[in-house]
Amino acid sequence: MASRLNTDALISQLTGIVGNKHLLTGHDAAPYGKDWTGKYIAQPLAVVRPGTTREVSQILRLASDTATPVVPVAGNTGLVGGTHAPDAVMLSVERMNKIQDIRADARIAIVQAGVVLSHLHAAADNLGLSFPLFFGARGTAMIGGVLSTNAGGSNVLRYGNARALCLGLEVVLADGEVMNLMSELHKDNSGYDLKDLFIGAEGTLGIITAAVLKLVAKPQAYATAMVAATSLADALTLLNRLQEATGGMVEAFEYMPRSYLRRLGKVRPDLVPPLGLDQNCTILLELGATAARDTTPTADGSIPVNDLLETALAEMVENGLATDAVVARSQAQRQNMWAIREVAAEITFGRIPRLDTDVAVAVDKVSTFLDAVLAGLSEIDLDAETITVAHLGDGNLHFSVWPTADDQGLMDRILTMIEDVTVGLGGSFSAEHGIGLSKLDSMRRHKDPVALAAMARIKRALDPKGIMNPGKVVP
Repeated sequence: MASRLNTDALISQLTGIVGNKHLLTGHDAAPYGKDWTGKYIAQPLAVVRPGTTREVSQILRLASDTATPVVPVAGNTGLVGGTHAPDAVMLSVERMNKIQDIRADARIAIVQAGVVLSHLHAAADNLGLSFPLFFGARGTAMIGGVLSTNAGGSNVLRYGNARALCLGLEVVLADGEVMNLMSELHKDNSGYDLKDLFIGAEGTLGIITAAVLKLVAKPQAYATAMVAATSLADALTLLNRLQEATGGMVEAFEYMPRSYLRRLGKVRPDLVPPLGLDQNCTILLELGATAARDTTPTADGSIPVNDLLETALAEMVENGLATDAVVARSQAQRQNMWAIREVAAEITFGRIPRLDTDVAVAVDKVSTFLDAVLAGLSEIDLDAETITVAHLGDGNLHFSVWPTADDQGLMDRILTMIEDVTVGLGGSFSAEHGIGLSKLDSMRRHKDPVALAAMARIKRALDPKGIMNPGKVVP
């Protein structure tokens, strides 16, 4: 690598680009060096906060000329160490927070990378539209980070993850060149789909500065319920029947086993599940309806989509596929049901030692996965405890283990077992949280070596000096 400017000279030039107010060092920069998990803590060389794409370009041109590592950061809500930046320049997109345009007829939003996800939700909502990507950190997560990690969440079942909701990007490459991929088109076969290279790349190939995002019609009525299913197989039967009966209106289908509910009772006794804490297979499901026939109150005041859900759940209980079900009767009841699910990170991360996984298997193999990993865990650490929550509709499980000892060797054996089961079932060891630092060993063990070699070649081609978020994603 080329020799770097001395620190003072580098800081001086960065300050010249963004101004004194937006160049942070020392104590002022330290908060940016701690991620949400608290596991990855480092002192960045500096934090630079550009306000325009031009400033991002100038920063990266300087970084390229001086071989200075640059780590992009948005809301810093990641879980895999993707923003770990010891002695690197952190580039925060927080000032690039404008919703530049929302075109209701085209159902697109043109936004900068620093737009907070919940702010986009509110802006779309005001126009009767929705940006249908929802997860617990939406109040702090920013679009640049959401796209860079290809974030998922509870609505992937109906709308897909971040990649499926993006039409176009603006990206600043490692040498400072600005690539305009801001397509507003649903069909564009003009060569390689470069956009998808940068979505999910975690800032290792360039920095996303703006995006064209898809919007959808805002549901005019929701039908939300908690169901005590007899088994995961029966829960999938319910999901498939609901999809057929509603024409694909199921927006969320979330699984919470007994281990989750009991932990909830200990940590958040204020959140009371309507079916109690001792159900073996609780499902939170939600339908979202837009058509007047499904959302207009009938003569008796009932909402058709609610009636449809109640009928389906009654049949399920009658047929022995579930033991009980409760449909939300008010917005407050709906919010309480969702709060029970969205508190997952809080109740999981509050205990250590802890091993977290974020895996995906085919939806009909979730039960097989759980049986296999629980059996494997009993052979490695008999008294270890687990907590699981899953986006059952798309096969994504957050399976966490509290081992009996804070021993890295023990946790490595547990992780290896979980990943072996996952890959053996044709699944992925990273469903929606990305790779960052924490899953580099998993990439070495399980990613196809030809695919890894191709990724490394792409990295070298787009970032020949290796300055973009070095050490992440590609082993």
